[in-house]
Amino acid sequence: MKHKLIVLGAILALGAEVVFAQQKTIDQRVESLLKQMTLQEKIGQLNQYTGDNQATGPITINPNKEAEIKGGLIGSMLNIVGTKYTRQYQELAMQSRLKIPLLFGQDVIHGYKTTFPIPLAEAASWDLEAIELSARIAAQEASASGIHWVFAPMVDISRDPRWGRVMEGAGEDTYLGSKIAFARVKGFQGNLGDTNSVMACVKHFVGYGAAVGGRDYNSVDMSDRMLWETYLPPFKAALDAGVATFMNSFNDLNGVPATGNKFLQRDILKGKWNFKGFVVSDWGSIGEMVNHGNVKDSKEAAQLAITAGSDMDMESNSYRYNLAQLVQEGKVDIALIDDAVKRILRKKFELGLFEDPYKYSNPKREDKELNNPMHRKIARDIAAKSIVLLKNEKQLLPLSKDVKKIAFIGPLVKEHKQNMGFWSVELPEVDYDKYIVSQWEGLQNKVGKNTQLLYAKGCEIEGDNKDGFAEAVTVANQADIVIVSIGERRDMSGEAKSRSSIRIPGVQEELVQALQATGKPVVVLINAGRPLVFNKIADTAPAILYTWWLGTEAGNAIADVLFGDYNPSAKLPMTFPRDEGQLPIYYNHFNTGRPAPNETTTNYVSAYIDLKNSPKYPFGYGLSYTTFQYSDLKVTKNKITDSEKVEISFNLTNTGKYAGDEVVQLYLRDRVGSVVRPIIELKDFKKIHLNAGETMNIQFVIDKEKLSFYNEKLEWTTEPGEFDLMIGSSSSDIRLRSVIELLK
Repeated sequence: MKHKLIVLGAILALGAEVVFAQQKTIDQRVESLLKQMTLQEKIGQLNQYTGDNQATGPITINPNKEAEIKGGLIGSMLNIVGTKYTRQYQELAMQSRLKIPLLFGQDVIHGYKTTFPIPLAEAASWDLEAIELSARIAAQEASASGIHWVFAPMVDISRDPRWGRVMEGAGEDTYLGSKIAFARVKGFQGNLGDTNSVMACVKHFVGYGAAVGGRDYNSVDMSDRMLWETYLPPFKAALDAGVATFMNSFNDLNGVPATGNKFLQRDILKGKWNFKGFVVSDWGSIGEMVNHGNVKDSKEAAQLAITAGSDMDMESNSYRYNLAQLVQEGKVDIALIDDAVKRILRKKFELGLFEDPYKYSNPKREDKELNNPMHRKIARDIAAKSIVLLKNEKQLLPLSKDVKKIAFIGPLVKEHKQNMGFWSVELPEVDYDKYIVSQWEGLQNKVGKNTQLLYAKGCEIEGDNKDGFAEAVTVANQADIVIVSIGERRDMSGEAKSRSSIRIPGVQEELVQALQATGKPVVVLINAGRPLVFNKIADTAPAILYTWWLGTEAGNAIADVLFGDYNPSAKLPMTFPRDEGQLPIYYNHFNTGRPAPNETTTNYVSAYIDLKNSPKYPFGYGLSYTTFQYSDLKVTKNKITDSEKVEISFNLTNTGKYAGDEVVQLYLRDRVGSVVRPIIELKDFKKIHLNAGETMNIQFVIDKEKLSFYNEKLEWTTEPGEFDLMIGSSSSDIRLRSVIELLK
């Protein structure tokens, strides 16, 4: 036995030496290449240009682009899709003196050819395995099309749905957002260097989701404790997952643009967190620091950004035209340039691009991956998991497949590309009207020959024209049940899509009211990229499904849920307000010295005189076609030290008649702290599948990490005291309670 252990130890030691030698080899190769590079070639590696066909920002026309690639003056390109085109550009790079390959990046936010639900919708699934799988398939398809690098995931915590980019993230909660950030990075990157993986880019570092007024690109002002406790953890989770790159943010944070913020990029990211990858600016954000007003021109912007730790300049040309002079003038240390170049070269070596610059440019693999039928099946499953059942009076849903006549009404019923949502990749060779399953086609695929589908558009998404109401009412009167599909256009939520009013646009709510006046049972589908305000529908419609934007398989997934082939299980990752006047609104807020008990509007408490404080739908909310009972809570000990753990268990029973999933949520509240603590905080969750009548014992563990917070000195610590333990189906539907005490 002793001999076997010695041999095993020798093998492990040898393996460690091999890993070290491989890493050392890459570092040596980077250093060797760096020594051969001119200053202009080094700066070229820090320069990223877009292709001219699929821009995702304001294009700077550059007629010398090909010559600059041949001259080794460009290190990366974005918006070049397809093996044909990535190979053409890579061939130009191979004509450069040192033959340093290009990196090809792309905004692959929720799928490539196969479009998955928008990220906020996927977050509603609370299904980490499904979210990771979605990113894995996106990576497989994107890498097969010659892409090395995706500008995702976005992990900005966002509490204001006026900000259009909420659709790109995981919502308002730091714990849930951190878990999803980790899963997405793992999905995208897989085993980095394999041809079916891509580098992930976590963005936007940092605070972008807290833009004042929910207005895109706007300023952010917050305390350091808020920054560390709420907004930084998802980025740290992505780093822990091994993320290859970071993207900085458009906004200023407390008066300093994030792109030129040394505290964020040098002190925290590359210092305290020891990040070894590289940082890319957002589109033009280095040059845009001139507009912020803290530099006078692009030369000063380049100096500030490289000093602060921004390694690659996306599309502003600030590095391209200024860094050499700044080095020659002694205003920028060449060591800063070298550090940025080494970080970028290291990733190119890790991807294997120096061994084979065309390893991601295989047209046969591209055709195979982009036409893999399994990807559509998985997209359909994830889309169904993302649909939130908000209301279901008298168990109107699921619908019977024996229903004779269904009226399917609304401006989104027969749309195809609308289902893609914002930030979807549009490939020129794909006919999306044939590729995407519309909601109408989904119902056609689902119902039998004995069911007749009737259609009327009713109205447009926007505008005040009600001419189609009469036809819609006539069609509804002929049916046994009415399904109405309304919401936003897909380009109403996304970058630069801030809205001061987040109501359902146009006369769509009035259309629903007209249909309800027929007396027919009405099911409302709401398609959107953010939480919307729809109080009349919420109060009067018998059944509501929040379908977000679900992607390629939207129609089939919606039909699966409508008819009960999938029992909805999604939970809201963002709070839905009653009115825009409540914004920003989020569940884990602080209490005040004058809290408003029981929704009172009495004077001299923290309340509105014309509106309840509570949201329309709370964080974590979502119904099922079945019911769940929580019982028999057991806590191993109620008093612990911070070196001990508390084990919690309870029984979860499916008390309904359908099999289904329940997202059980563990919350804590620190009753007394040296700084004010939130009234409730998510600390864990599990998604549990139970058959009808089945009971399962569920366990959670509370440890020091779950009881810790940042104190006034920004120390991550615990303090003795009592904590409310809450387990429930949402942040406002707590089923089980207990108290634990942390001792000194």
